[in-house]
Amino acid sequence: MSIAARFRIQRAHFLLDVDFSIPAQGVSVLFGPSGCGKTSLLRAIAGLDHIPGGLLSVGDTAWQSGETFVPTHQRALGYVFQEASLFPHLDVLGNVEYGLKRVPIPQRKLSVERLCALMDVTPLLKRKVDTLSGGERQRVAIARTLAANPRIILMDEPLTGLDQERKLEILAYILAVQREFHIPVLYVSHSRDEVNRIADYLVLMDSGRIMATGEVHEIFARLDLPLAQDSEAAVVIDAIVTSHDEEYSLTELKFPGGTFALPSLSLAVGARVRLQLAARDISLTRELQSGTSILNIFPTTVEAIAPAGAAQVIVRLSAAGVPVLARITRKSAARLELQPGSLVYAQAKSVALLS
Repeated sequence: MSIAARFRIQRAHFLLDVDFSIPAQGVSVLFGPSGCGKTSLLRAIAGLDHIPGGLLSVGDTAWQSGETFVPTHQRALGYVFQEASLFPHLDVLGNVEYGLKRVPIPQRKLSVERLCALMDVTPLLKRKVDTLSGGERQRVAIARTLAANPRIILMDEPLTGLDQERKLEILAYILAVQREFHIPVLYVSHSRDEVNRIADYLVLMDSGRIMATGEVHEIFARLDLPLAQDSEAAVVIDAIVTSHDEEYSLTELKFPGGTFALPSLSLAVGARVRLQLAARDISLTRELQSGTSILNIFPTTVEAIAPAGAAQVIVRLSAAGVPVLARITRKSAARLELQPGSLVYAQAKSVALLS
């Protein structure tokens, strides 16, 4: 099943012209700089703005096509705004129950108790919403959204205004919701950190147009896109906890291209995690090094090389099919005689645990 959208929106001096399709599963992120049209596109998908000539389908259901336009309240969607739009005259329980009342009893999948426990708002049920913190308000907003049994959840930069700790907390809840209920999430963001942590699929936008769509692992590593040229260029890798080294307080994680050793993690064997490898933290060597303090070394094949300024290049590598980037000097690339097909070892000086 997929979500297909086509909209052309002209407003003053700004034109949004998009035509794309994404999987109706996982977390898809509309990603790009402020002002590129992300929120306008999300509002059109929600039906909050009626764009004549637009097209929107979710699976086999057309929400907009030709003369057909399904109003927002008849679309099986949930919308979480930047500012949690809770009803001030209701307490937390009343807000969550409001979402549930929109669903006929036979179609209700979750009880209020289960929803509140999932989003950790049970202790807040009797509180008025104007007494809640920003993070608490967004958790209540997500619980109310889930109560309405949506086919898709739309989120418009829901972490705006929250501190880093609260942001990480809400991201963890979003991931937990998606993994438990398998409801597709379409998430608007201009934060690369948020994308790194939760995106399965990326819709890269700029100046009202779609630059690329695809799995986040692949889009981050495409040398023809600006993300790979950025000073913060990095890839994300999904791995599985395989063992714990009690003697050295390390945790071993396996991915298709090899293994990583990280400082001990409080995770069960078999747990799935997401890691980040920054291009600037990857060095390359022709031979497997033994006299080194670097633990995370794995074999790769050079796929492509692109210039990155006057002194550096970006090297795209494949670790058993998993894309990796390395930013090295042109001189190093010449000394190593790198070219597509070269076999080299990637040495990760730092590996970040994302989720």
